[in-house]
Amino acid sequence: MRLTSPSSVDGRSADDDVARSGGRRDAAVARAEGPQDRAHDDTVHDDTARDDTARDDQDQRSALTAHGLAPRGAASPALPAGRVAQARATVGRYVTLTKPRVIELLLVTTIPTMILAQEGWPSLGLVLATLVGGATAAGSANVLNCYIDRDIDRVMNRTRKRPTATGEIGPRAALTFGLVLGVVSLTWLWFLVNPVSSLLCAGAILIYVVGYTMILKRRTPQNIVWGGAAGCMPVLIGWSAVTGGVGWPAVLLFGVVFFWTPPHYWPLSMKFRRDYAAAGVPMLPVVAKDTKVAREMIGYTLAMIACSLLLVPAAGMTWVYAVVATGLGVWFLVLCVRLLRRAEDPARGKLRAMSVFHASITYLTLLSVAVSVDVFLPL
Repeated sequence: MRLTSPSSVDGRSADDDVARSGGRRDAAVARAEGPQDRAHDDTVHDDTARDDTARDDQDQRSALTAHGLAPRGAASPALPAGRVAQARATVGRYVTLTKPRVIELLLVTTIPTMILAQEGWPSLGLVLATLVGGATAAGSANVLNCYIDRDIDRVMNRTRKRPTATGEIGPRAALTFGLVLGVVSLTWLWFLVNPVSSLLCAGAILIYVVGYTMILKRRTPQNIVWGGAAGCMPVLIGWSAVTGGVGWPAVLLFGVVFFWTPPHYWPLSMKFRRDYAAAGVPMLPVVAKDTKVAREMIGYTLAMIACSLLLVPAAGMTWVYAVVATGLGVWFLVLCVRLLRRAEDPARGKLRAMSVFHASITYLTLLSVAVSVDVFLPL
């Protein structure tokens, strides 16, 4: 029989009691910690796993990039998509200040004038140099116009979204941009075309910015009549680019555009007369009745037709041009007369001033095409 000392039996019992009591305490502690602490432990574990996965993914991308195997479509860290979009938006705002649609209309008259002066096709280099210089100069004048008129542009619905009116482009930035464009355009024309064209271009900028925008626009209903002379300068610039001077055909084309400007712009002023009135700009349709405006439009249209037909003997145009010029002139005159009749008697129908505005653009475009085509006719 094996004898066990009481001390050994008591010791085992004590140890067992301690183990059991410790187990009970661990369980109690575990219950006291509750699900939140366990969830925290799980979260820490998951975060650690995600960090490890992210580091693995980054290491894999770095390895692919180092071997020229970066995934297709991956964004370049040097050109984030947000910055590219922001840059495009900024460029777009500056382009808006140059009024591209106005520039397009001005250039419509430049090329036909150059063809008429050359009596054929001018060199492509000369045409491109003249167009680039003229477009840049027109852009300069338009930007400076937006800079000066930013206060009234905020008032008018038609212009309140211009970047200088909204504040997207600050006054100093707009002024700098306009002046830089002006200097570049004049320098370009001086060296790549000729000094005469450069000086005429400088005159056009001064007429539009100083004569029209700063002096006439807010002071007289005849603002667009005399200020519109700036829009006639492209024909003189185009002629001088080819000949180095100014001839009578160019002067008559200048007259066509000069007398065309009021019946082109006043219908637009009729549509936006409330805007001009709110801005304090005394356009003729703001301060005079529609009947008076329409009568003056008819007078300017007759003068425009006369200049277009005087071009026949002055430039040796053919009967084809004469027929086209006469037909276009009569058509536009009828539209102005119809505008007058509706202004005198509203029962005849809606005024439809904008139809005359759009027709004026069509008239000048088709007349310019007729000038170009007539040069090549073997008649």
